[in-house]
Amino acid sequence: MTNRSKKTSPGRPPGVRSTVDDVDLRLIALLRNDARATVASLAEALGVSRGTVQNRMARLEAHGTIVGYTVRLRPQVEEQRVRALTTIAVEGNRIESVIEALRGDPAVTALHSTNGRWDIVAELRADTLEAFDGVLGRLRRLDGVSSTETSLLLSTFKL
Repeated sequence: MTNRSKKTSPGRPPGVRSTVDDVDLRLIALLRNDARATVASLAEALGVSRGTVQNRMARLEAHGTIVGYTVRLRPQVEEQRVRALTTIAVEGNRIESVIEALRGDPAVTALHSTNGRWDIVAELRADTLEAFDGVLGRLRRLDGVSSTETSLLLSTFKL
């Protein structure tokens, strides 16, 4: 009996093992493009049966690879018109407390860890520039935040 190890899927960080194969990755790409695509259209695009698509989607959901489906809106349609990326430098070992505080702020739509000069990249939204100024003020006053740099997002070319 041979012992075959599961290979890491392309695009996965080293050391992260997955049962996701090429068909799964193609299925995920199709769902990212259109989460409302029918099983029949997904099966046709992948060249597999509808049952295969249904089984793979169920498995990906059960294993937590797919955690949900969502709607993407054009930025011009969304109520919150001011959008920005803020890079954040954190003092010492306070990154967990800063991230926890940012998670609780409704103006923070996403958080990313990064390397280099900045520790965190936060995606921010607000209805007006005045409200956005308040968001930045709250963020800059958090214990552990040593400095920030913000860039307003003016146009979106790809979602």
